[in-house]
Amino acid sequence: MPLSSSLAHQHLQFLAGLTEASIEAARVRPGEQVSPDHPRNTVGRTLIRPGGRSCYPAVWTQDFALTLGTGFVTPQEMDDHLVLIATGQNGPRERRLKSGAIIPSHAIPDHVLFDGAPVYYPGTYSPGEDQGGERWGIVPPTNNHYDFILIAHHFWRAIGSTAFLRRMVAGLPVIERLRLAFQVPQIDPATGLVFTEAARRAVGFIFCDSIHMTGHLLFASLLRWRAARQLADLEDALGNATEAAALRDTAAAIPARLVPTFADPARIGGWLKASTGTSGQPDVWGTIYALYLGVLDQPAAQAARAEILKALAAGTIAHQGALRHVPTDHDASATSAWERTDTPINHYQNGAYWHTPTGWLIAVLAQESPDWAQRIFNDMIAHLRREDFRQGLDFCAPWECFGKDGLARSNPVFLGSVAVPFGVLKPLISGTSESS
Repeated sequence: MPLSSSLAHQHLQFLAGLTEASIEAARVRPGEQVSPDHPRNTVGRTLIRPGGRSCYPAVWTQDFALTLGTGFVTPQEMDDHLVLIATGQNGPRERRLKSGAIIPSHAIPDHVLFDGAPVYYPGTYSPGEDQGGERWGIVPPTNNHYDFILIAHHFWRAIGSTAFLRRMVAGLPVIERLRLAFQVPQIDPATGLVFTEAARRAVGFIFCDSIHMTGHLLFASLLRWRAARQLADLEDALGNATEAAALRDTAAAIPARLVPTFADPARIGGWLKASTGTSGQPDVWGTIYALYLGVLDQPAAQAARAEILKALAAGTIAHQGALRHVPTDHDASATSAWERTDTPINHYQNGAYWHTPTGWLIAVLAQESPDWAQRIFNDMIAHLRREDFRQGLDFCAPWECFGKDGLARSNPVFLGSVAVPFGVLKPLISGTSESS
């Protein structure tokens, strides 16, 4: 059944309603407090947290960015969050904390508390000296620097003006803050790929923040490709042709490095591995996202699609339309999907199932394997309809993730689980120009 069918349009309409309701449930208006243990919203603007029922007493840079392809976040909210995050950007001096963590100059916060205090690391709500350090990384996560650029790019597209890029925020124009953010993550100069090492380890991608990875990082490198192109768009819009061309050259060099760096066909077939050091397991999300972005050469793309179809048929990556990070037949051991993590097997990022990447998969399958695309779409919508939080307090979908047989469920009314698929599928099915 093709995605242009009436059923696909019905699914999309349902997903639109659930996404809009989930975002509304996640709004925290001035003066509101989501937990007695955390500050009220005192920043004077409505803020959007990652989930509508979990505590989440902060704005997460990545999670907010992932809502913006939906069309359900206003330009004013984009502007407010962009300024909030920009204000929390670290200053020109590197900071060394008592925890052993290091906040580089111009680092972007992982999340910002409702009183405006920036927190640069996952796993804590402390903005102080005890944040960061292993197991959350010595330096802050890579992805937030690229997602800061994603927010600015969405805002520029929404308002059609570059005036905000010249606006001063805490002593620097926004465009300069974006440039500085892009330069923060550690890059291998030989490949242009994101790289991390144990002595100064960074989480590459927040949806793997409980997984210890080292070496070249697949997903973070894909985000760098995306961010370079988006920052180039902004430089072009400002008339900065030289800067834009340099950024496009940076982006253009990345695709040719992906397969030589992350492919290992003798060991993992058509998958790409998540990293080249610790936890170099096949990366389901990363492989699918690379296909979605169109950055793989034809042989690698064909091999990846074939591997995905084989895994779907074997039942090793999908459950109720949601996806695992690692195929079950490539788990690192009997007790962990990944080589190194403190998370129990089949929980959270170590083997639970997530709807966040499902839209990318459906888009990848839509042309060559439309039956599988529709089947995955059907399975996701069936799950969301059955557990739709709008039915009452006993219903909690969209979950952040879940295990099989109703186990290992985490964080009810989680925006990423519907906002990302909807943002991807809306232009694919409705033919609109908006995309995620």
